[in-house]
Amino acid sequence: MSATSNTWTRETAQTIYDLPLMDLLYRAQTVHRENFDPNKVQMSRLLSIKTGGCAEDCAYCSQSARNGSKLSASKLIEVERVLAEARKARESGSTRFCMGAAWREPKARDMDALVAMIQGVKEMGMETCMTLGMLDDTQVVQLRDAGLDYYNHNIDTSERYYPEVITTRTFADRIDTLNRVREAGMKVCSGGILGMGENGEDRIDMLVTLANLPEAPDSVPINMLMPQADTPLADAKPIDPIDFVRIIALARIMMPKSHVRLSAGRSDMSDEMQAMCFFAGANSIFAGDTLLTAENPEESKDAILFAKLGIQPMEAESEARVDAAE
Repeated sequence: MSATSNTWTRETAQTIYDLPLMDLLYRAQTVHRENFDPNKVQMSRLLSIKTGGCAEDCAYCSQSARNGSKLSASKLIEVERVLAEARKARESGSTRFCMGAAWREPKARDMDALVAMIQGVKEMGMETCMTLGMLDDTQVVQLRDAGLDYYNHNIDTSERYYPEVITTRTFADRIDTLNRVREAGMKVCSGGILGMGENGEDRIDMLVTLANLPEAPDSVPINMLMPQADTPLADAKPIDPIDFVRIIALARIMMPKSHVRLSAGRSDMSDEMQAMCFFAGANSIFAGDTLLTAENPEESKDAILFAKLGIQPMEAESEARVDAAE
């Protein structure tokens, strides 16, 4: 199967996943070097612009009003506060600023503020990303015309396991939103969460779904579940670190030109595990000590790890691609 194919089957992906680990990592690193500088990692900053009170019932999320969470619901924060945080992110080396709201979908009354946030961050020279839930056709156009570069909408897991995690929105709803975003001309950011009780086939099926989209997502965040108190998955069993690394490697092989992002869960990973993930093809992280409501390594800790590994922050996405002719 070609690394650029979009007709992956679970059987083919499973065969690659099951390779001896050293062979799998070698193959993933080879693909990675063909498409990216292996010693550069793209840094994004994620800000919660509206926290808590979400109408969805995602079993992993402390922001769901249906999970009995004690997290208070907030209003959409002020545009100037968002822009102040974006300036800090740019000064600390982040090239992409991601804004997330705990909504099922945005309301019409919120769109003007969202547009102002996008435009303000773009004026700073940063890439913009938002995750706002489902979008209708009008909202997609408004975000695109404001200059939004990326829209994040994770599929979370396989289609088979999805109803075990979420019942208020279907798997097909997620795919429809991704299609709407892509057709409007924005870049898609979509991945999933490992460690929610799914089996190995579910993890592989999740990657097969993403790789077989009409265009593979430009960014693929792979999250390791950080169990949150007062959620149905508060006592979920952790995923084996080697299984997690294998999924990173498989994502790199199946989606060779995508940024594969280590997202939630890095604060629970050792330096050695993160290093293996980078070798397996991960080349993007979220910087900053908080991801929405979950912990994340402090910037100083990331700087120490990068220095150990000889990794440099990626200047900008367009500079990260390796010219195959060189």
